[in-house]
Amino acid sequence: MIVIWVSMKSDLLDISGKTAIVTGGGLGIGYGIAERLAGAGANVVIAERSDSGKDAADKLSSKGFRVAYVKTDVSVENDVKNLIDKTVSTFGGIDILVNNAGIYPSIPVMDMSLKDFDTVLSVNLKGAFLCTKYASEKMIAAKKGGKIINITSIDALHPSSVGLAHYDASKHGLWGFTKNVALELAPYNIWVNAIAPGGILTPGVTKLQETMPVQGNIDMKKMLEGFLNKIPMKRLGDPDDIGKVALFLASDMSSYMTGSQIIVDGGALLM
Repeated sequence: MIVIWVSMKSDLLDISGKTAIVTGGGLGIGYGIAERLAGAGANVVIAERSDSGKDAADKLSSKGFRVAYVKTDVSVENDVKNLIDKTVSTFGGIDILVNNAGIYPSIPVMDMSLKDFDTVLSVNLKGAFLCTKYASEKMIAAKKGGKIINITSIDALHPSSVGLAHYDASKHGLWGFTKNVALELAPYNIWVNAIAPGGILTPGVTKLQETMPVQGNIDMKKMLEGFLNKIPMKRLGDPDDIGKVALFLASDMSSYMTGSQIIVDGGALLM
């Protein structure tokens, strides 16, 4: 008789004892991911360049979760090295990396400076490269495998609006980076996947709506209604909608996945 043991779903989602880094974890999608991973038992390091990172860490710690904050600009190599070193010294290693940090100022290409373009690419793409490079070095040395999760966007597949050419370029690049690094790290049992969020209601999205350049007497309320009408679910996503998918990819539920991108957009790309 052959007996096949099938783990219960709750066991597969348990990441107790694992250590995760979430870049840009102070607000929005990053906070939603950090909260989900911490709730599933992981030690979580929030890497954030603003004070929101400390506030987020304090909030999660008050709930009894093991959370630390390291002030980090992911586009600066020495900051990333410091992040990795402090994570290892605090929790003993790195098992999960979530490259979530990203910026998306709305600027039409004709008004965009080289500095504008470089800044977005430096945070959104170079930052993911630096964090992946130095975190994967620790994972390889530990010989325990690992999970790397890159937060791309549905803009990696289809543009959402004028003014985000630099952002779209960075997210297309991050999707390509995800697939290639998945090939490179597979021999070390490090799985690399991506999540492509659609419209998620975050402080950053709210600010973008307020600052997005418009022509003529355009009613922003009607513009938003038109955007929502293109989403079959008729709502913007919540950061926890991404957090739950990140937990899936960080856990053994995704044990046979690497080089994949999960679209979480309420069906927006169907339209």
